Amino acid sequence: MERSDFHVELANGETLSESGGPVQPDSSGYYIATTLNEPFDTVVARVVQTLSSEGFGVLTDIDVQATLKAKIGADMPRYRILGACNPRFAREALALEDKLGVLLPCNVIVRETADGRVEVASVDPVAAMGRIGNSALQSLAHDVRARLMRVMAALEVRARAADGP
Repeated sequence: MERSDFHVELANGETLSESGGPVQPDSSGYYIATTLNEPFDTVVARVVQTLSSEGFGVLTDIDVQATLKAKIGADMPRYRILGACNPRFAREALALEDKLGVLLPCNVIVRETADGRVEVASVDPVAAMGRIGNSALQSLAHDVRARLMRVMAALEVRARAADGP
């Protein structure tokens, strides 16, 4: 299997590369993402496991491909939306902003790309919380972002380890 290039896209317009340095991404600024050369089902399982290691549980798992096929007969590549929640952070955020539930849980997508790779992307909580205008949420948003960034980085490391030396 081909090696994955290490890159994690940041909402501020930077990408962390294998060397740790910033490069320009194709990101629109509202998500954090990485793309892997791993089987789709393997990636989904690793995402769930890695989210768990950062304190997130998956509350929902929407199979968009199956749903669109069943409801309107539309064909599309594999696409899952995982609703991830860290209960401690959710409670803290809701205590600071009672309408914040409209942004919860943190959606993490796993989707098959046109070239057969698998992209994993999550909302960037710093970008999302910045629109609310409650400065008390910023520290919490940065902490959640750091955890989601570690999830993306861990997925890359595991994919590279699976590819071998």
